[in-house]
Amino acid sequence: MVVASVTVNGHYDNAVGSADAASQGTVNAELIASRPALRTGELLEFVPGMIVTQHSGDGKANQYFLRGFNLDHGTDFASFVDGVPVNLRSNAHGQGYADLNFLIPELVRRIDYRKGGYFADDGDFSAAGAARIALAERLPSGLASLSLGQNGYRRGVLADSFAAARGTLLYGLELGRNDGPWQTPERMRKASAVLKYSVGDRRDGYSVSAMAYHNSWHASDQIPLRAVRAGLLDRYGAVDPSDGGASARYSLAYARHLRRDDSSSELTAYLVRSRLDLFSNFSYFLDDPLNGDQFRQSERRNMAGLDASHAWLSAGAGAIEMRNKVGVQLRYDHVEPLALYATSARQTTATLRQDRVGEASAAVYLENTSYWLPALRSVAGLRYDSYRFDVASSVAGASGRANAGRFSPKLSLILGPWRQTEYFINYGAGFHSNDARGVIPSRPADAGPEMPATAATATTPATAAPALTPLAGTRGVELGLRSELLPGLQSSLSLWRLDLASELVFGGDSGSTEPRRASRRSGIEWSNHYIAAPWLLFDLDLSASRARYRNHDPAGDYVPDALARVASFGVGVKDLGRWSGAFELRYLGPRPLVEDNSVRSHSTTLASARLSYRAGTATTVTLDAFNLFKRRASDIEYLYTSRLPGEAAAGREDIHFHPVEPRALRLTLTQRF
Repeated sequence: MVVASVTVNGHYDNAVGSADAASQGTVNAELIASRPALRTGELLEFVPGMIVTQHSGDGKANQYFLRGFNLDHGTDFASFVDGVPVNLRSNAHGQGYADLNFLIPELVRRIDYRKGGYFADDGDFSAAGAARIALAERLPSGLASLSLGQNGYRRGVLADSFAAARGTLLYGLELGRNDGPWQTPERMRKASAVLKYSVGDRRDGYSVSAMAYHNSWHASDQIPLRAVRAGLLDRYGAVDPSDGGASARYSLAYARHLRRDDSSSELTAYLVRSRLDLFSNFSYFLDDPLNGDQFRQSERRNMAGLDASHAWLSAGAGAIEMRNKVGVQLRYDHVEPLALYATSARQTTATLRQDRVGEASAAVYLENTSYWLPALRSVAGLRYDSYRFDVASSVAGASGRANAGRFSPKLSLILGPWRQTEYFINYGAGFHSNDARGVIPSRPADAGPEMPATAATATTPATAAPALTPLAGTRGVELGLRSELLPGLQSSLSLWRLDLASELVFGGDSGSTEPRRASRRSGIEWSNHYIAAPWLLFDLDLSASRARYRNHDPAGDYVPDALARVASFGVGVKDLGRWSGAFELRYLGPRPLVEDNSVRSHSTTLASARLSYRAGTATTVTLDAFNLFKRRASDIEYLYTSRLPGEAAAGREDIHFHPVEPRALRLTLTQRF
């Protein structure tokens, strides 16, 4: 019994009494290191119910699915790395764009996840949930690893930590390249580096970290199903082989913490400089039959921010013990240029618009945890966010300033535990911000983030259009329980509902997120982690949801791409002599592709496996297999209109899909030192 408990905590910190919601939890480094991952962004699949795919090249932010959302690249899921926000607001490609490719997975110490906006320190983009990824401050040993795989896959990692002055200096370097199975080689070239200096301990200390990342790639984007069925295009082919992009991210962060017996203070300050260039062609020759419809989305961004909080213990009336917390969050994004160009084979043919965007936000929150009874506590919070949008645009009438603010109350009740089972009632209001280019009053109709990305459409006469709501509100509730009634089993069950004042939906023909009608989602989730023996771990996560627009329209009330069913199953085996291994199976259910549900996507079921052999005390050989059963499935499917050469000028409405990669093997040699 004791051994099982220790083993559980080695993978998870999800025990009864450790969380304020059934859907909250922590994954630790031991589990992260034991599971195979095709792409870096799949780290988020450790969040129960989360599915991570890709509809473009491996340098682009991943596609995320959670709680009935197609989150596109992060619209309603907030991600942080060492306290620094990853989501990019007013992004060139999609609102809330969250690219995690700069991470080196071997340096991740833990992932703290939350689903639902029930927590006062979560703000923008957190309606569906949030994940805080913490990097290690020191490593138990240095490591050097080399991975080789099919289709030109190569990856090398070097990392270590050592005493320096009064603290510890950690460094990490990753170099990677991959051509992939595509007929047009991806030619992905990636480099990531981390340098982190830490002083002190968990009670009193600080760290300074610097990160650098660069990536370039060619992309085989989603392709029309009709062309594959007619034999005109291979499923791993591309209509426009010049699609792709380049991205870079450089950051500097300072973190300070001070914890006493009755109080704690934390501060994170950061500077981030990033750039992104994406070349995409989703409609092919629909708007420009001569040059094609390729466009370039481009931005250069400087971001600065601060997150500070102070918590203290006190006693209220009747000697009720309380924990109080107050926090301040500041952030400023300067994006110049934020641009959209018409291109042909990556050569610019027209400038559709160029903007300079300054977006500032300030938030203050209060949170009180009261311990009313040994088996009853409450968590009440109130958050206020204030935003200022400043846009200078090359489009006439699209420049201006706007201000917005929003209060977000939160309340949770936690009852128990009784018989090793705890019960939760959670409520939270929140929001997601809209693109700054869309919230400026009296903007032209073609000037918002939903602007079709083609030169032909850019010639549409400008007409006045109402501005979008700057901060679109959300409200969510959840009933849940968490139990350890059976030895070695951690199980949680939650029923939830979430209302959004404005749905953000990916527009397949424009390549950007588009504001839509108000919507409602509801669902049920069941997550299980079971230690059958000290060497054997099972995971089972099941979720079902329903998503509908709240304002009826004859076109239909289904939310396109809203995911209804997700399942994942995992087995981990360790320390069987020199051997260890893992097996993962995940299911992504069908979903409506249009509002009337007349066209639905196919489901996707994929399996992966890992087999590791410890050749010596410091040497490990690992074989990873992805798409183990060679399934011919899709990472993503959309329904929209496109035109291939020779087709009618109006084009054809069709399913456009990005195939999963075929079975791939990767061999990794790791040396500890």
